[in-house]
Amino acid sequence: MAELVRRYAGFTLVSRGDAFTTLARAIVGQQISVKAADAVWARFAARLEREGEMRSGRTGPTPERLLAIGAPGLAGCGLSARKTDYLLDLARHFAEGLLHPGRWLTMDDDAVIAELTAVRGIGRWTAEMFLIFNLLRPDVYPLQDLGLVKAIRLHYFAGEDVPLPALAAFGERWRPWRTVATWYLWRSLDPVPVTY
Repeated sequence: MAELVRRYAGFTLVSRGDAFTTLARAIVGQQISVKAADAVWARFAARLEREGEMRSGRTGPTPERLLAIGAPGLAGCGLSARKTDYLLDLARHFAEGLLHPGRWLTMDDDAVIAELTAVRGIGRWTAEMFLIFNLLRPDVYPLQDLGLVKAIRLHYFAGEDVPLPALAAFGERWRPWRTVATWYLWRSLDPVPVTY
């Protein structure tokens, strides 16, 4: 780990601050490459901004704007029908007050994960990405993340296949800073930091 810290010195994890945008970006990025996710997000955000400028003069993705556009308005953004449904469910949860972003800073990780996973399309991985990239929680260890698992196996187990329970136990060495270790391990595979 010390070598990775030296190699990527000067880089830091920063929050976008906007919970809706972070979660929407995470949904868009599920199961596709970073490059593909960035392209889809750019089309999605541009569509929402065009709609917002026409309706309110404000720019940027909002739950209300997404709900106003609806599924037909998102056609051509590169989203699957399923991801479109997930994004609309996320927007509905925000608009109807079913999520409580004002409380998340004081809730423990498991409570935030439980609230977020009530939204269709948000599973544990997406909720953990939110904890890392939005709330900047210091001790998240997302073992469902294939990149993290690959990096641990590469750097600590000579590329050997190691079962997840063993990787979970191995990660205890980085507690209470497993997010930091995760971030550096990700950098070892892709030096361009991912953001949500």
